[in-house]
Order: sequence, then C-alpha cells, then structure tokens
Amino acid sequence: MEKGICTVSVAAIRAEQSHQSEMTSQILYGETVDILEKAAKFIKIKMHFDGYEGWVDVQQISEISEEYFQQRKTELVQNTLQMYSTSQGVILLSIGSEVNSEKADPIFLKTEKVSETAQKFFNVPYLWSGRSFFGIDCSGFVQLVYKVHGISLPREAHQQSEVGEVLSFVEESKPGDLAFFENLDGQISHVGMLLEDQNIIHAYGKVRIDSLDSTGIFNKELNKHTHKLRFLRSVF
Repeated sequence: MEKGICTVSVAAIRAEQSHQSEMTSQILYGETVDILEKAAKFIKIKMHFDGYEGWVDVQQISEISEEYFQQRKTELVQNTLQMYSTSQGVILLSIGSEVNSEKADPIFLKTEKVSETAQKFFNVPYLWSGRSFFGIDCSGFVQLVYKVHGISLPREAHQQSEVGEVLSFVEESKPGDLAFFENLDGQISHVGMLLEDQNIIHAYGKVRIDSLDSTGIFNKELNKHTHKLRFLRSVF
C-alpha cells in the first residue's frame, strides 16, 4: 500500500473531498499515513498513529517509498511550539509533530509528569476536531499530551474511555488520570485530565482548569456543573 507523510504544520482531515466538508481530525507535520484512495484534489488516508481515516488536501501530503518509511528515524517535538528548518524553509511546529532524527530510538518526555505537560496547554483555544497547540478539542488534547510521553491513545473520547483501569472514586485518582463525561443520552462526550487537589484540565471553549467532584465538572465562572461525570480511568 502506498504511504505518505504530512509536510505542513498541521493538516485538516475531512469527512469528504472538499474544504467545505467537516473537519473530523488533524494530522501533524511528520506523521505518516497509508494512502487508501486518490481523487483530483484530495486523498483518503489512514493515520499510522491512531488509525484515523479521512480526506486530506493532496498538497499537504507527500508520497514516500516503503523503504524510506521502514528506515526513517524520528523524534517528537516536545516544546509547545518549535521552529524547524525544512528544504522549503523554516516552519512552526506543534508539540507532538514528528521530525527526522539520527537517534536509534524515539525519546519521550520523562522529565515531567503527564499532568505537568497538560498544563502547558492552558488557554489554548478550543477547536472542533483539533489536535495541535494551534487549536484543540477535548480528546485531541489528552491524546497529544500522552503521545509525547510515549503512550498512544485512540482519537475519540468514547474510544479512550475503554483504555486502562476504571477507578471507583474521584478520591482515588491521581494526576494524569482521565475523567469521562456523558451527555443527556448517556453517551461519552467529553474527557479531561486530573490534576492535584481534584482539579481537572480540559478543552472547553479553551483549555481550562476547573474543579471536579462526584457530580462532574464545576465551573466557578458560570457557578454550575457543566459536565456530568461517568467514570474515571487510569491509563498508566
């Protein structure tokens, strides 16, 4: 199967072959894909990192050989934003992007806790289906934070809710654990990451920190609970 690599800072993955179609996720610079189908201006891809499928502008993906794919060595951008030199010039990359490296094995963030990395995203704007430091949604947020620590999570909140061990009480959670929330239909619709003192960081309008109790997320600005807690999970 033909393979490709993202060559822009961040590319939209869309539901259909159109820039007007809904963006369903994003692919970061250096992430690789299988090319499933080709059209005039778009290609259908399947991401190697999380298996997500969709349509991407053909100008934002470059085809690569199987040999290059197998031999390529990479490292992750670990700063929230980083300048990177390419053959086309210098571009600005989000944390979690993949750049070429001479190192034998990928290096993941080990100098800080997952919850500390999450707080670097404070005030990053919410973007439906976003998964970069330029704009992010709730599940993209926790996926990206865990990625730079060497842990792969699925893309969607309901998929992430099946990973790890369920915790019985908020009080037994630790920083870095995930909390999942349900909508009026009882479906998992939101996810956030636990911090110290039963606080939670999550993407809701922007990446923000709120308090968490057995009912859910309490927003002090609105003076109400905004999300109903379903359960918590430890994924590491």
